[in-house]
Amino acid sequence: MKITIIDGQGGRMGRAVIEQLKKRHPSLELYAIGTNTIATAAMLKAGADHGATGENPCIVNARDSDIIIGPIGIVLADALLGEITPAIAQAIGSSKAYKILIPVNRCNHYIVGCGEAGLSEYIPMVCDKVDSLL
Repeated sequence: MKITIIDGQGGRMGRAVIEQLKKRHPSLELYAIGTNTIATAAMLKAGADHGATGENPCIVNARDSDIIIGPIGIVLADALLGEITPAIAQAIGSSKAYKILIPVNRCNHYIVGCGEAGLSEYIPMVCDKVDSLL
């Protein structure tokens, strides 16, 4: 099973997901795709097995991933302060992968029905969902 974590900015969210998944499943092979080098480095430091940076790695890895995890902005063109290109959003949105999107009510996006939980509350929920899919 190919699990891809996509994040941008400083990679804080992706780093937290990878740390928690590696605690639960140390042998799980995780792919970290950052929209910038800082995000990729943070996720690799957290224990990701593979890492790459930029638009093309996002597009290529969306094609054959079984699960894609990231902030909801990864499916919204121009999100993450412009780091998500229309091509990235389209590739992830049309991927056959199961998408686990973490709601972030920032950058002019508000997800109705989502609580105002913090990252530390969302990450265990992400890991629980991955557990149920494994």
